[in-house]
Amino acid sequence: MSPLLSARQVRKAYGSFVALNNIDFDLARGERHALIGPNGAGKSTFIACIAGQLPGVEGSIRFKGDEVARLLPAEVAKRGIGRTFQISRAFLQMSALENMTAAFIIASGRWASLSRALLAEAEDRAGGMLATVGLAARAGSRVADLSLGDRKRLEFGMVLAGDPDLLLLDEPTAGMSIKERHHLMELVATRAEEAGKTLLFVEHDIDVVLKIAQRVTVMVRGAVLAAGTPVEIAANAQVQAVYLGGHH
Repeated sequence: MSPLLSARQVRKAYGSFVALNNIDFDLARGERHALIGPNGAGKSTFIACIAGQLPGVEGSIRFKGDEVARLLPAEVAKRGIGRTFQISRAFLQMSALENMTAAFIIASGRWASLSRALLAEAEDRAGGMLATVGLAARAGSRVADLSLGDRKRLEFGMVLAGDPDLLLLDEPTAGMSIKERHHLMELVATRAEEAGKTLLFVEHDIDVVLKIAQRVTVMVRGAVLAAGTPVEIAANAQVQAVYLGGHH
């Protein structure tokens, strides 16, 4: 079976600095795949390239067989790729329900001709999604008043509202406690599997990676160092030396 996402010789440079150096990468449909590596390895840059958020990307990125490397972010999203960001992007002064409702309205493609019927339908679906991600009790709360963990769950639900085939999560547990990290990623993995979604996520917590990911790609200095199962990566001497520390 051909991969859902296939990148070949992907390169991104900022002047003389090469952020991504000829990346080759395949992602199977339905897979939970983690990108790991030290800061500055190019993980977030690669995610942004897939999502169409960086100009001047060289090489090929094919999604469901179609080239997407030079599409605009909105066009990439329409093809079935959704993403979250390291820093919360929800509207802080709006409630959780209002944010989720807006996500469903945008996903419907009918936002330019908003009707009461569409609003009612979107609110109903938004309430259901908040329940799915464990935020039903906080539906009326302003996002500014939510904990970081609840904001991350909200944003995950907002991405799911668009019903993407591929979920790109860029450091979804950044700034969270150990307990919150595991709780969120267990939720993500469960919902992704239930909905038949493919998951590519950047994560620094190696315990989360080993528990959630089915495959792992290790990046260092804009290049792929190693790829394999969590067990293979944990046993890889190069990974231990570069990422985990040579004493492990």
